[in-house]
Amino acid sequence: MTSDAAPRWALLGFFLVAVAGVLLRPLIPVDETRYLAVAWEMWGNHNYLVPTKNFELYSHKPPLLFWTINLVWAFTGVSEVAARLVGPLYAVLAIWLTGRLARRLWPKDAGIGGRSVLVLSGMTVFAMSGGLTMFDAMLTVATLAGLLALVHALETGAARWWIALGAALAMGVLAKGPVILLHLGPAIVLAPVWAREGMPWRMMLRGGGIALLSALGIVALWLIPAIVTGGPEYRDAILWTQSAGRIATSFAHARPWWFFAALLPVLLFPWVLVPAVWKAAFMARWSEPGLRLCAIWGLSALVLFSVISGKQVHYLMPEIPAAALIIARLLRDRPVLSPVLSPVFRPVLASVPLILAVGLAMVAASGMVDLGRATRLFHPTPILMAWGLFVLAVCWLAVRTGGLRGCVTLSLGAVLSLNLLVGLTDTRAIYDTHRIAGLIAPFQDRGIAFAGRTYNAEFNFAGRLTLPVALPADAVALTAWQAGHPDGVIVGRPDEVALNWAPHDEILFRNATYAIWHVADAPLSPEPSS
Repeated sequence: MTSDAAPRWALLGFFLVAVAGVLLRPLIPVDETRYLAVAWEMWGNHNYLVPTKNFELYSHKPPLLFWTINLVWAFTGVSEVAARLVGPLYAVLAIWLTGRLARRLWPKDAGIGGRSVLVLSGMTVFAMSGGLTMFDAMLTVATLAGLLALVHALETGAARWWIALGAALAMGVLAKGPVILLHLGPAIVLAPVWAREGMPWRMMLRGGGIALLSALGIVALWLIPAIVTGGPEYRDAILWTQSAGRIATSFAHARPWWFFAALLPVLLFPWVLVPAVWKAAFMARWSEPGLRLCAIWGLSALVLFSVISGKQVHYLMPEIPAAALIIARLLRDRPVLSPVLSPVFRPVLASVPLILAVGLAMVAASGMVDLGRATRLFHPTPILMAWGLFVLAVCWLAVRTGGLRGCVTLSLGAVLSLNLLVGLTDTRAIYDTHRIAGLIAPFQDRGIAFAGRTYNAEFNFAGRLTLPVALPADAVALTAWQAGHPDGVIVGRPDEVALNWAPHDEILFRNATYAIWHVADAPLSPEPSS
């Protein structure tokens, strides 16, 4: 049986590890840097309806994340640290909501809320994703809030809970678009399958209609003014290209159908390597409404996202709480399962992958394995060796502690170790956008161009740019831009941008050489002969 204090300490540990990541890691290009740039431009132009990226319409994501960051900045001023704490705070809220949902699904299981908090806090992928400035923690909160409202609605029949479900759907749409329907839709539609016996389908249809209308009404409060403000281009992008169009024909991240199935061991680490969980799964009563709900919630999203060609690991983050709830319920304190929660339950097998990673790190640090260009990320080498010792200490402490708390220790310790490895080696500097941004920001009035590849506004927030970076499409356009900006600067990779003069600066960024050319240094064109 877990103590009352353990879940609170796990929640605090989760947040502190996320804060350590914010302080140790740079903003990760291209995602985190892009989203901070969009929030920065919203702050500067005071347009809270239509987001922009590099001062052009940005229809890829709805505005809720950017609104939240701007709300935080209203109290703190523009601050990178404050903005980057938004994601972890949403993740902490998601863990708390998971505990609430657990207690609602199994009211007679006194310890289920605390166990759910412990299990979810100890999910490594959730801990890593929850520390990032992205949309998935927000979407997880919307999913959990929607499921809580749905359970209340089915138990009470009260219209207000169906309206609350609609509000959660609207939050999900404002967080990441209609994809919230893939996370919540199956649980709503199949409510008569998992809920109490005898629940009529007409109740689900009536309540679902109320929820959908409520969601549409809330979203319309933003969408209609945004369409009017953004014009036809934004209307077409937000209503089709970035919603139904993404599902029909994915624009990016295309991967095979089995991608998520193959990733399940990673998504469920470390619990997938705890034999007690598998033993409990074989002995479970899967006819329980709560377990049926979690199975429908998790498996339906796995199937639906596997069918869609675009796939990223974090797409299934809203389903990780479903797995946590199942595991927490399976590990309930019953006499037949008492060894599960005893000191015998130790994450020995789950420590093996981390120990193997330590072995690889030690071999790499000794120079016996050539890591290629990745070698320069882990300088100075003694840090890599110290990291290995730290991870071994985490494994020892986790095994010694045992039980749910031991798994939480193992998972959060592993995430903390990765943050330390990034923050204390050259990886931090190599991925930090501030170095290039600091060199080009003074030239924004004279002109900044980025050439050679797609620009995702990597330097806009770090440089606090208030003017767009020019994006010449080809060499001819770059030459024309150069002629119009004789005192400007050009940023790009030397292997992708062919200029006939030496760069003013060369900087290692994203483990590749980037250069900054001053147009003023360009050789004068020869005078035409008479």
